[in-house]
Amino acid sequence: METYPKPLLAVENLEKRFISHVLGGKAIIGFRKISFTVPHGTALGLAGPSGYGKSSVLKCIYRTYGASSGQILYDSKAFGPVQLTDLPENQVLALRRDEIGYVTQFLSVLPRVSTRDVVAEPLVNAGMSKADARERSGALLQRLRIDQKLHDAYPATFSGGEKQRVNLARAIIHPPRLLLLDEPTASLDVEALSIVLQLLSELKNRGTTMIAIFHDKSIMDRLMDTTFTMPEKET
Repeated sequence: METYPKPLLAVENLEKRFISHVLGGKAIIGFRKISFTVPHGTALGLAGPSGYGKSSVLKCIYRTYGASSGQILYDSKAFGPVQLTDLPENQVLALRRDEIGYVTQFLSVLPRVSTRDVVAEPLVNAGMSKADARERSGALLQRLRIDQKLHDAYPATFSGGEKQRVNLARAIIHPPRLLLLDEPTASLDVEALSIVLQLLSELKNRGTTMIAIFHDKSIMDRLMDTTFTMPEKET
């Protein structure tokens, strides 16, 4: 594997606080100051009890949340080293389109777009013809055990496990440099779980860097190179 002089991502003294208007403007700690680095092509697992802010860390990296303090240094291909916490919005959107993928437990898409087109969209945005992108989409959906007769159906009608697999397919069909995973296997049966873990292993072997949350320790042990345990919250 190619070596790099700096990590792909470095989180330094990152903190997230939420302001509760219901509680008269009281600051609620999402997580206190944390620091970790993620070298290119490796996988880091975020561990710790529920409520310790693991998902909030991923959202700060993806910029769904704004960090309250600290830095997130990302070695981007498009812009060089950048500070994600204050990067202009147009550059954040470009990184989401081309470099950073994010998979949650929940699928949020336009209600009347077919599953095949939902998954194909990242390839079309990257310049692939719609016909080729739809063909690639169908092949990936079949590998993930989404019945072919459902490929032109709307994913809003799917079960939780099917939606999770569609969500993953959309995130990895155009392999990102950095993939953020927030419990992407929570609703999967044993067979689907095995397929998803194989796909993630293949993606990692091709150089995608990952930061992931899995409550199943056996999955963490199988896929992650290192683990960062979230510190206890301040009271």
